[in-house]
Amino acid sequence: MAKIVVACGSGVATSEMVAAKLTRLLEAEGVEAEVVAVGVDQLDDALADADVFVPVVSTEKTYDVPVVSGVAFLTGMNQEEELAKLVDVLRFA
Repeated sequence: MAKIVVACGSGVATSEMVAAKLTRLLEAEGVEAEVVAVGVDQLDDALADADVFVPVVSTEKTYDVPVVSGVAFLTGMNQEEELAKLVDVLRFA
């Protein structure tokens, strides 16, 4: 099963909210994935086996994982486009 890592500053409120929304949206698309919410301080470990990174905040490092905007799922702006990107990445994961 594909793994999606959603990250915010602390890994508590914002990333949990986006992770829950992603889970619902992916289920509606018929896509199975494990969606994990973490704080930026846990990224190195969390992304070690991740298929997609969905940041809600800017990070200082870059990672060798496809990135989809988490802000889109937080605000709803460009959500459809980012969801389409996410589904495409996961279908080939």
